[in-house]
Amino acid sequence: MEPLSVVLVGGLHADARRAAVERLLRTVPGSVALHHDLASAPGGTVRRTVRDAGGTLDTGETPLVNDCACCALREDLVPELERLAAGRTCRLAVVELWDSVEPKAMAEVIASSGGGSLALTGVVTAVDPALVLPYLGCGDDLAEAGLAAAATDRRTVADTWARQLEYAPVLALATGEEEADDADRALLAQLHPTARQVPVDADELAAAVLAGFDVDAAAARQHPACALLPQEAEAAGVSTYVWRAARPFHPGRLYAALEDLTCAAARSRGRFWLADRPDTLLSWDAAGGALCVENAGPWLAALPDAAWELVSAPRRAAAALDWHPEHGDRGQHLVFVSPGLDRDGLRALLESCLLTDAEYAGGPAAWKSLPPAFDELLDPVS
Repeated sequence: MEPLSVVLVGGLHADARRAAVERLLRTVPGSVALHHDLASAPGGTVRRTVRDAGGTLDTGETPLVNDCACCALREDLVPELERLAAGRTCRLAVVELWDSVEPKAMAEVIASSGGGSLALTGVVTAVDPALVLPYLGCGDDLAEAGLAAAATDRRTVADTWARQLEYAPVLALATGEEEADDADRALLAQLHPTARQVPVDADELAAAVLAGFDVDAAAARQHPACALLPQEAEAAGVSTYVWRAARPFHPGRLYAALEDLTCAAARSRGRFWLADRPDTLLSWDAAGGALCVENAGPWLAALPDAAWELVSAPRRAAAALDWHPEHGDRGQHLVFVSPGLDRDGLRALLESCLLTDAEYAGGPAAWKSLPPAFDELLDPVS
């Protein structure tokens, strides 16, 4: 028996998301839409709806898990999809994700389900191009916007939107109340240059979402060690600036510059290394004026040769491309995307945070003795 094709449609642009779902229901015979409404979570349940182009087919509720609406969604999603697959009453299940649900987690849940009854064929983020910059610049917590998935959800509108946008290989474009201009379209193209952009009313949308989806490859593209980051670009006043350096950052000077660097662009991301933490690959993820810095594990150069066999092929390939005769894969690779970007100012600020010639000459033993500045961010006391 052929597995049931499953497509995820997500995004904070709710009107665009609904338009994409409706288009698929109308153009793919035998398709149904499954939606979990997390807005009912304060009442202790998540409401589930199954519908087709003609209207609602079924409704139900599932209780919260650990006081978390997203956890309830994870627990309920696969059983519902498997029920649809077993019934063989539909050809395609379109999973319309609730506003702040990120597609990566749900894609991995579906892909890891056993039984072979489900096939994830596409992940789509629905976008109103005129709203890309306003959402990317919104530093409000999801809780303030009424979109938190749990009481402990500390995500912001901006960083959630950025991840939704950058994960999906297909962007379904819908026009809202305001028409997008050239700068809006340039920003969208530079944030995710490899995405396939398809108008929500185009016949090709159905083909795009049924083309297939590789969860492992998508995860590799997002991992800071081998992320498929944008290249240099300039269009309609929107710029992408790629900054790379082999020398490590001075922890104190970089920490002092974090606010200016974070606010310099609508979106910035990448990987970096600190002189006092030479073996640690650090991820940089900023949007909406907020920055997240995380320990992403060791650089490959810090691992014994025997451990390399345990590392994924994409990670090894990315390290080989960046290999430095002295530092190995250690290096700075940060990308800034924004309208009105001050490239020269950014370059000067970033370079001022690197070790000076005299500091660099001291070598790794001296670097480790530099006053730490990132302990509070990277080693929080629980």
